[in-house]
Amino acid sequence: MRVLFISNRNRRFENTNTYREKAILDLGHESIFFDHNEFILPGRIRDRLPLLQRWDLKRLNKLLLNTARKMRPDVCLSVGGFYNLPETITNIKILGIPMVLWTTDAPDKHFTHIIETAHLYDHIFCAGTEAIELLAEHRMLNTKWLPFACDPFYHRPIRLDFDQKNRLARDVVFVGSYYPNRWAILKELVNLNIGIWGPGWSRVINNENRSFIKDVHLNHTEWVKIYNAAKIIVIIHYQDGQIPCYQASPKIFESMACKSFVLTDEQKDVLRIFRSGKHLVSFQSIEDLKNKIHYFLDHEEERENIAKIGYDEVIQNHTYRHRIQVILNFIEAGSDINKMVIK
Repeated sequence: MRVLFISNRNRRFENTNTYREKAILDLGHESIFFDHNEFILPGRIRDRLPLLQRWDLKRLNKLLLNTARKMRPDVCLSVGGFYNLPETITNIKILGIPMVLWTTDAPDKHFTHIIETAHLYDHIFCAGTEAIELLAEHRMLNTKWLPFACDPFYHRPIRLDFDQKNRLARDVVFVGSYYPNRWAILKELVNLNIGIWGPGWSRVINNENRSFIKDVHLNHTEWVKIYNAAKIIVIIHYQDGQIPCYQASPKIFESMACKSFVLTDEQKDVLRIFRSGKHLVSFQSIEDLKNKIHYFLDHEEERENIAKIGYDEVIQNHTYRHRIQVILNFIEAGSDINKMVIK
């Protein structure tokens, strides 16, 4: 099958679109990549001048339509969908090419565009159930839940040498961007042997001289080492108190694929996929988190057993090959999605 894969690439780091495209290829299909973020004008100009934004967006959509006409793929898979104009979606479908949307980001101001164009797609998959709920409010009922996943080629247990262990080993680790809701929890753990890595943390470092916090953008080659060196991975999902976000972070699947022990907040979609106490462990409050950290630091065998069961689960059922296969099966055979998505 020829897949016109509409997404974006990060030139410095592998991202989830890297894993999706690799899964298409690993399954024996052809990927025709189209970068939906190849604007001529920088975002700061487009944000200030709507006419130029519209011009650049139309130019990009014309290029997408021409690519579909020239390459004649069997399906167009768009990740995100924020830049697909209604007329482009319609014209691609006129060519007889199914249009598939996979929403991934937590709904924000851009999600209005998804709501307005959703009825034009042949199939819609949502990484988070919050998107399904929002689309249902607008009578878009034919949506399917398809979460993030892992890629065992990138996310895996590895052996660390002495220098790597000495540099990276921590009892407790958090990898991710700074958000106020995350620091509100993590600052209560500063008396532990903790390490925090990710972008945006300079405001905490500068204000409070936190030497255990590193404000960095990390490629998978580095944070996989961090996960493998840690005893406990803490995952705190993005929340701003306004935008609903139920989706399971990619880091859930990626850390479990490293055979790491995961302590996560009680994110709705996470607990629909995994069982707390079996595949990972959830916490309800800061005090609960502290108690569970101390407990599992003292109970190594139990901690490692949960990590092993969680590892087996993600490798067997939650890789990007599984996710892409769901989409392609649906396109090829019109199979019952409810039997294929999440067990």
